[in-house]
Formats: sequence, C-alpha cells, structure tokens
Amino acid sequence: MPNLRISEAAALLGVSDDTVRRWVDQGRLPAIQDSGRMAVEGRELAAFAQQLAETPESGATTAASARNRMRGIVTRVLKDGVMAQVEMQAGPFRVVSLMSREAADELGLEPGVIAVASIKSTHVVVEIPEA
Repeated sequence: MPNLRISEAAALLGVSDDTVRRWVDQGRLPAIQDSGRMAVEGRELAAFAQQLAETPESGATTAASARNRMRGIVTRVLKDGVMAQVEMQAGPFRVVSLMSREAADELGLEPGVIAVASIKSTHVVVEIPEA
C-alpha cells in the first residue's frame, strides 16, 4: 500500500496542505514518517476520505439513493432556449451537468453559487494513473 505525501493527500481530498497538517496535529488523520517526510498511509487516507464523505450535509434532504455527492462551486452556466449546461468545481473535480433551462433558472444557478452534485450512475470507469 502506498504512502502519500501531505501534498498528495491534500490534492486527493480537495483541501490545502495546511488543512491536512491540522487534521494530523488534531489526531483526526494518522501520519507516519517516510524518508524523513510526514506521510499518510493509503489505507488510512481512504478510510478518512470515506468518513468525510459520510458526514451528512445540511439541508432538507433526509435520505437519497445516490451515494456520490460532491459539494462545489458553480463555475459556468450556458443556457439556450430549452437546455442548460452547468459546470461545477468540487475539490479537484470538474463536474458537468445537462439539465432543463427551467431547472437551472429555478435553482438560481450561476457562477459563484455553492451547490451539491449528486451523481447516480450504473457505468463508472476506474483507472490507475501512472506513478
């Protein structure tokens, strides 16, 4: 199992290096010394990321079948007569949604709005990046 540098862990969680260091200092995220540098074991980071994802978001929703919920900021909205393309940045992830223009208008979606992308899919491709 790989050990990840603090900067790598931060990038994967979509937070700053300082936030990861704070979590380590608070005892929320275990760290080890790897070649003289502070690092996080891959398994520990995966478990921690899972805990973060399980934290319920505030709002009126009490239950949902979609497990992939990402809070982010709307970065772009393109509308035509019937449809809208909404782009969000959720941590390091760019999420693009196509919806009716009416839905985008009702939600008040525009750049700068904080929103949650809820993704339900039966087809997800998983890849392993080069080291």
